[in-house]
Amino acid sequence: MLNNIIDRIKLSFRKDKELYLSLYQIIGFYPHDISYYKMALMHKSIMHRNKKGKPVNNERLEFLGDAILDAIVGDIVYQHFPGKREGFLTNTRSKLVQRDTLNKLSQEMGINQLILSNGHSSSHNSYMGGNAFEALVGAIYLDQGYDACMKFMKNRILSKMINIDKLAYKEVNFKSKLIEWSQKNRVKIEFKLLQQRVEKGGSPVFSYQVILETVEGCSGQGYSKKESQQIAAKLTLEKLKREPQFIDCIFDAKANRTKMEEEPVEKVPDTEEKDDFIIVSQSFEDDGREDSVQAPSRREQAVAEETETDEDNEFDLSDISAKAMSREEIIAAAEAEAFGEAR
Repeated sequence: MLNNIIDRIKLSFRKDKELYLSLYQIIGFYPHDISYYKMALMHKSIMHRNKKGKPVNNERLEFLGDAILDAIVGDIVYQHFPGKREGFLTNTRSKLVQRDTLNKLSQEMGINQLILSNGHSSSHNSYMGGNAFEALVGAIYLDQGYDACMKFMKNRILSKMINIDKLAYKEVNFKSKLIEWSQKNRVKIEFKLLQQRVEKGGSPVFSYQVILETVEGCSGQGYSKKESQQIAAKLTLEKLKREPQFIDCIFDAKANRTKMEEEPVEKVPDTEEKDDFIIVSQSFEDDGREDSVQAPSRREQAVAEETETDEDNEFDLSDISAKAMSREEIIAAAEAEAFGEAR
């Protein structure tokens, strides 16, 4: 029995020795307390519990490492880019600590090979390496303090693995990626301006939100329209990957829209052509009755008036009387008229 205990101690020591050597190659120094690092490499999927029955994994160290990493990278970026505005510094720090960057670092440094997990792949495990990297930073902080974390990031990460200048000015067009996704899936997309203000220093600040169909996506704030829309697009893309129910809501809204667009109009338009541009004469309107009288046109009235005027000038009817005259009276009147004209 004593031999079995000795064998287990030797095996444990051998494993710890291997872990020490592996960690030295990764972080550049030997750990003081190996238990922190063991915890950092323990994924929650193995369901390990301590003596009190509480689950033991790297989630708490991941939380701590995330906060320490933000502070360290923020310090490094601030010192490396003097005079740059807050928006540029924030964007650069975000690129350094984003999950994709940490995943790649974990893979390249060999951290993934040291993680203890059940081996089953899942959508959550796609971030397993990045989570372990953060937990490892938390372990370094608890084991050797803030300065050791800073030394690790400067000497092992930024000097050998990441070109901070290239990364800072690398433009990833998240807006273009989101628009491309929406076009492939025939989803309506809109970048809605939520707010536009000016800071005390005079710098403009924009806030935009992504709208997919009628579903509200994520919003982003920046010192330009482009920057704020890029942030909103990036966060929305991450939400699409992380939350299947978000995608379901978008496609439900799309289905309702397309259904409404495809529904036929209830009232079919009339095809009868109207002839209201034709002027119908009065005689046709009166059903062709013979006793109907058509009103004279303006030209006919003018001709009639002119004719009447000419007749009035040619014939004087003032001497016509209804009184009966004898033959002698008629002759006398005619002679008087004749002699009068002669004068």
